[in-house]
Amino acid sequence: MAQDSREMKKKKVIDVLNKARAMELYAIHQYMNQHYNLDDMDYGDLAAKVKLIAIDEMRHAEMFAERIKELGGEPTTEVDGKVIKAQKVDIVFPFDAKLEDDTIDAYNKFLLVCRENGDSVSMKLFETITEEEQTHFNYFDNVTDHLKKLGAAYLAQIAGTPADTGLPSKGFVTGGGVQ
Repeated sequence: MAQDSREMKKKKVIDVLNKARAMELYAIHQYMNQHYNLDDMDYGDLAAKVKLIAIDEMRHAEMFAERIKELGGEPTTEVDGKVIKAQKVDIVFPFDAKLEDDTIDAYNKFLLVCRENGDSVSMKLFETITEEEQTHFNYFDNVTDHLKKLGAAYLAQIAGTPADTGLPSKGFVTGGGVQ
């Protein structure tokens, strides 16, 4: 009986970890789409920062997947939402701020599920990732405020800036993974 109870607790934790992973996969797709669009609109600095946030979300998705595997589960590949394309610049940042705020709220609830089911490792994972999501929220919220207060003047300062993030572009093939 105790084994069944332990397995039930583990399943509850795996379920919230997979829900969080699906949320991260959605954020990755949404933010990369926004990155491309912002770059096309010639707002390179904004595009570069959104790309870096998408990369943070990729890391989060992987962290959740690794924890799910440690617990004997199978990481989801499902995306929790449909990407909204061709958003105008004044829509992107309040949209993303809300997305991050909703994520923080959900992760705080998921953290409690982990605590209630005796999984302090997953609980700490949610704490760590929630702190990073708060940083993302702060950035998106600040840009939203700038757009509201300064509008075209703010965007004029950013127009024509480079979208390069400075990250090395080496992948598996170019980075020496292939022998």
